Amino acid sequence: MVFAKLTHFVHARFIWLLIGSYLVAAVFPALGLSIRSLSVGAISLPMAMLAFLLFNAGLGVDLSALRKLRGDPFLLVFGLLANLLVPVAFIAVVMLTMRLWHNPDEVQHILVGLALVASMPIAGSSTAWSQNANGNLALSLGLVLGSTFLSPLTTPLALHSVGLMTTGDYSEDLHELAGSGTGWFLLISVIVPSVLGITCRRLLGERKVSGAKPSLKLANTVVLLLLNYANASVSLPQAVAVPDPDFLAVILAITLSLCGVAFFAGWLIARLRKSDETEKIALMFGLGMNNNGTGLVLASMALADHPQVLLPIIFYNLVQHLVAGLVYHRMFSRRSEDPAPANAR
Repeated sequence: MVFAKLTHFVHARFIWLLIGSYLVAAVFPALGLSIRSLSVGAISLPMAMLAFLLFNAGLGVDLSALRKLRGDPFLLVFGLLANLLVPVAFIAVVMLTMRLWHNPDEVQHILVGLALVASMPIAGSSTAWSQNANGNLALSLGLVLGSTFLSPLTTPLALHSVGLMTTGDYSEDLHELAGSGTGWFLLISVIVPSVLGITCRRLLGERKVSGAKPSLKLANTVVLLLLNYANASVSLPQAVAVPDPDFLAVILAITLSLCGVAFFAGWLIARLRKSDETEKIALMFGLGMNNNGTGLVLASMALADHPQVLLPIIFYNLVQHLVAGLVYHRMFSRRSEDPAPANAR
């Protein structure tokens, strides 16, 4: 009972806690840098924290719900294709429109950061938003699991695609990041923990998993905030010490635009397929929310020489929750009896 109340309290204020973790990272980064430096063999503490989040997400997956997709799998296929193609196309537009920007390095930082956002699988929290808006849970789960298990293929493809749009070291970094090392990272830190979580759910049974949900959700939120704090400690102190208002403003504008385009893509696919309201909800939240925790860990490990590339990922991580909340309250809150969730990866 205590855990349930505390979990509800924390989740109801998750956006503010997330903002707070970024502010602390900007002013007091030492602990975050220490967290990032801890490791056991080849497994760093951020990788272990990410694995915990994915394991926890796997515990919440009810595979029986996916049986409802057998009748019409095409909507799932279109959603997965859009999750890959729409962000890459958006980045191409950004690359063309930012050619006249006064600082070419800042443009490259933005493009590389957006590449990490675009290449990540769909966030598991999109299922919670979708469920609270009375969306199609089977389609939501299918989008999350499909994008997760396809990530060893789709992530390198997206990184290579954006690598062709960037220049110099930034292009080389993206092509190197798209190599086999990223596939292994996604396998170890994303797919294996997800599969273990799904397997544990089936072994333990629905009743035991449901009983542990309050404490697991609280632990999930704490780990998520610590992970965001640790990764933000790499780039935010520099952004505060040497503020660049126009750079930060354009990042905010671009990430807001990308998130808006992704939500709109979900709406458009549902409209073109003449889907019902529940499927439209699932597609919108699925395409609009990415697993940026994975992107932050990967970028902070592989692109340590370009810490500014983390800024678009950090901004998108915050923006997607704000846009999801706005979409929920403007379009779907009247159809739901429960409050929208704030927890996300």
